[in-house]
Amino acid sequence: MLVTLLALFTCSAALERFTFEEPHMGTLFRVLVYAQNKAVAEKAAQDAFARCAQLNAIMSDYHSTSELMRLCAKAGGPAVKVSEELFFVLKRACELSRESDGAFDVTVGPVVRLWREARKTQRMPAPAKLAAARELVGWKNVVLDENNRTVQLLKPGMLLDLGGIGKGYAADEMLRVIRKHGIRSALVAAGGDITVSDPPPGKEGWMVAIAAVEATKEGPRYLTLANAAVSTSGDAEQFVVIDGKRYSHIVDPRTGIGLVGRMSATVVARDGISADSLTKVVAILGPEKGFEILKRYPGSSGRYVRKDDDKVDVKMSRTFPPLRSSGN
Repeated sequence: MLVTLLALFTCSAALERFTFEEPHMGTLFRVLVYAQNKAVAEKAAQDAFARCAQLNAIMSDYHSTSELMRLCAKAGGPAVKVSEELFFVLKRACELSRESDGAFDVTVGPVVRLWREARKTQRMPAPAKLAAARELVGWKNVVLDENNRTVQLLKPGMLLDLGGIGKGYAADEMLRVIRKHGIRSALVAAGGDITVSDPPPGKEGWMVAIAAVEATKEGPRYLTLANAAVSTSGDAEQFVVIDGKRYSHIVDPRTGIGLVGRMSATVVARDGISADSLTKVVAILGPEKGFEILKRYPGSSGRYVRKDDDKVDVKMSRTFPPLRSSGN
């Protein structure tokens, strides 16, 4: 027994930390691993980024040649056979759409594109264009056939946007690839989406800072996570002020309008695809309704912060992990 413990200690002590970064999916992906040597770490990161690039070629709504955009080009037509990855993500998205009564909806693409333009021009979307775009939004118009792995978009002009779920799934897949290289302790960060495996050697978990709209004297707040994921959504970086109102890049699919005011929503879940998508639900529905939906997803918990002038209101679900004021 003593020999075994010594062997484990020696193995852990020999691990080194390596960090890699690459731009993918419109953001910077960061990979942290603890490996025996640089060659092992580099190969694992290289394969993980390659998997991310592969998924981007499937799920991107920025590239007309992606599998997602090829599917959208056939909206209004017959069912289309799709890859296992795209079907899996769309199935998870539609399940959450049903659970949230449409607060999460990947068919929101036409409206999202209008708000991307609004952030550039600092003008509200034209009412007629917004009304036309909203007519194309509705998750019930996505028909999935699991037996044949096909997807049918019932309305011509429908446009899917996987921006609220795709990066979390990519992080999950990247960790899966990294594990194949024998690396047990790894972290994948994709903007506000972070997914981790086993803790770093000698630690109880990964110290993950969460972004929030409230300022604290102690500085950033940290979560301690292992084999879990966390995602934060808010208006800290992507927003537009029009006629004195601050609109977030997060659009409510039910209204077609960007969320108004200063807020942030953080969700901890068992995997990245869950955390990424559920944080949009909490952001849109707010803590009361949003936290109720989290209860349907084992291992999920949430934190919601809203700031009005100098008043900050913080709400947390009962199982949300404790926050620390220091990363030490």
